Amino acid sequence: MSWGSELWDQFDNLEKHTQWGIDFLEKYAKFVKERSEIEISYAKQIRNLSKKYQPKKNSREEEESKYTFCKAFLTTINELNDYAGQHEVIAENLTSQIITELSRYLQDLKTERKSHFHDGRKAQQHIESSWKQLESCKRKFERDCKEADKAQQYFDKMDADINVTKADVEKARQQAQVRHQMAADSKSDYSSYLHKFNQEQNEHYYTVIPNIFQKLQDMEEKRIERLGACMRTFADVDRQVIPIVGKCLDGMSKAAEAIEAKTDSKQVVESYKSGFEPPGDVEFEDYEQAMKRAVSESSLNNSRGEVRERPTGKSKGKLWPFIKNKNKLSLKLGSGPEDFSHLPPEQRRKKLQGKLVELNKDIQKETDQRDALTKMKDVYVKNPQMGDAASLDPRLAELEQNIEKLQFEVQKFEGWLSEVEERMPSKSDTHRRSGLYESQSSGAVNNNCAQDRESPDGSYTEEQNSESHEKANVANAKPPVAVTPEFDDEFDDEESLPTIGNCKALYPFDGHNEGTISVAEGELLYVIEEDKGDGWTRVRRNQDEEGYVPTSYVEVFLGTNAKGAMTYI
Repeated sequence: MSWGSELWDQFDNLEKHTQWGIDFLEKYAKFVKERSEIEISYAKQIRNLSKKYQPKKNSREEEESKYTFCKAFLTTINELNDYAGQHEVIAENLTSQIITELSRYLQDLKTERKSHFHDGRKAQQHIESSWKQLESCKRKFERDCKEADKAQQYFDKMDADINVTKADVEKARQQAQVRHQMAADSKSDYSSYLHKFNQEQNEHYYTVIPNIFQKLQDMEEKRIERLGACMRTFADVDRQVIPIVGKCLDGMSKAAEAIEAKTDSKQVVESYKSGFEPPGDVEFEDYEQAMKRAVSESSLNNSRGEVRERPTGKSKGKLWPFIKNKNKLSLKLGSGPEDFSHLPPEQRRKKLQGKLVELNKDIQKETDQRDALTKMKDVYVKNPQMGDAASLDPRLAELEQNIEKLQFEVQKFEGWLSEVEERMPSKSDTHRRSGLYESQSSGAVNNNCAQDRESPDGSYTEEQNSESHEKANVANAKPPVAVTPEFDDEFDDEESLPTIGNCKALYPFDGHNEGTISVAEGELLYVIEEDKGDGWTRVRRNQDEEGYVPTSYVEVFLGTNAKGAMTYI
C-alpha cells in the first residue's frame, strides 16, 4: 500500500507522524546513551571494588597470599577487574556503533524530511494559487455574462420604443454586441484555464503528491529498519563480550577449585611450627627423702628455662631510639635549599647524587642536539641549496649556553657532594675511633650514650669522638651510674639517655624532618649525645621532647651537667 494513493489528503497527519518517528528515534538514542553511562558507572564501581580489596604492599595480606584460598581470592579480584573491562567495552561499542551513528542519521533524516515537506507545501501552494485563478476567471465570465444580458435587454427596450431616435437605438445595439463579445472572451478564458487547472490538479494528486508521499514513506521505512538494526546491535554488543565474560567467570571457578584445605593446613604448620619438642612426663618428686627436690630434666623445664633467659648484655637500639609508639623511620623531606643543606648528611648525599644524574642526562640530551645541528650545518655548508647554514647559529649558540650552564651546575653539585663525603666518616676512621673508645674506662663504655645508634642521616655510627669523651671524663671524676636501656624491635619501653652537658641555641631551627626537634634562638637545652662527625647533636628539652639539631646552630658546653646527671624515665 502506498501513502501517495491511500493518504493523498492526509498531508498534516503524515507531517505529525514523521515528526513523531524522529522523536522516537531520538528517545531510543537517549535510552542507549543512558545504558552506556550505566555500564561505565558499573565498570568503575567494579574496578574500585577490585582495587579496594587488592592486597597492600608490606601488609599482612601480602604475607597471607601464600595460602590457596588467598590466591583464589586474588585471582577472583583480577578476573573481576577484567570483567569490569568488558562492561567498558560494551559502553564503548554502544557509543561508537549506535549513539554516534544514530546522531548522524538523525541529522540527515531531519534534513530529508524538511526537504520533502517543503516540496509538498510548495505543490499545495501552487494548486491553491491555480484554483484561485480559476475562481477569478469564473467570476469574470459570470460578471461579463450578466453585463451582456443587461446590455441586450436595454437594446431590446430601446428598439421597441418609438420615441427613441435611431441613433440611440444603434448605440444600444453596439453596446450589447460589445458586452456579448466580452462575455464570449471571458467564457473562452474560463474554459481554457479550467482545462489547465484540471490538468494541474490531476498531476498534483496523481503524480506530485504521490511522489512526495512515496519518498516520505521510503524515509519512514528506512528509519524503522535503522531502528531495528540498532536494536540488534544493542543485543550483539552484549553477546560479543559473553565469551570473554565467560572466561572471566571460568577463571573465578578454576581459582575456587584450586583451593586445597590440606595444603593450607600444611602451610599453617610451616608458618608457625616452633621446632620444640612437646614437654615430657613430669617426674615424681619425693619430699620424704630429706626434703630434697629432684630436678626434672624434662624438655618442658629446658624450654621454660630458655624462655626465661634474658640477654645480659646491652641491647642494641635499632634506628633512632627516641622514636616511640612503634613509629617507623621515615624522613619526610620537603622543599629546601638548592644544596639540600637542610637534610641529614646521608640523605643529602643521595639527593646530590640523584641531582648529578639528572644534570648529566640533560647535558647528554643537549649535546646530542648540538651534534645533530652541527652535522646539519655541515651539510648546509657543503650543499647551500638544501638550507641556510647561518640560520642554525642562534640555536647552536643557545645549546652551547645551556651546556655551559649545566656543566657549571654539575661542578657546583659535585663540590657540595665532595664536601658531604669529606665530612662523613670512613670505615677505617670508624674502626679506629671505636677501638679508642672501647679502650677507655669501663664507666665511659657503659655510659648511656649508645654506640650503635643511627644518626639523622639514616646511617649507623659506631664511634664516639675521643676528644669529647676526654673532656667528659675530666669533668666527671665519678662517672654516672650506667643505665642500660632495653628496646624491643619497635622501640617500646625505652629509657632516656643521661645528659652530658648543656647547649645554647645560636639560631632558630624549625625541625620539620622526623627525628629532629625545633628550637628557638637563645633557648637552653640538655645535650644527651654529641656530634659524631655527621653535623648533628642530640639534645633534650624535657622528659618527652628530644631530637637532633644541627651542631652549627648551637653552642655546646660539655661536662657542665654531667656529674650526677639526671635521667628522665
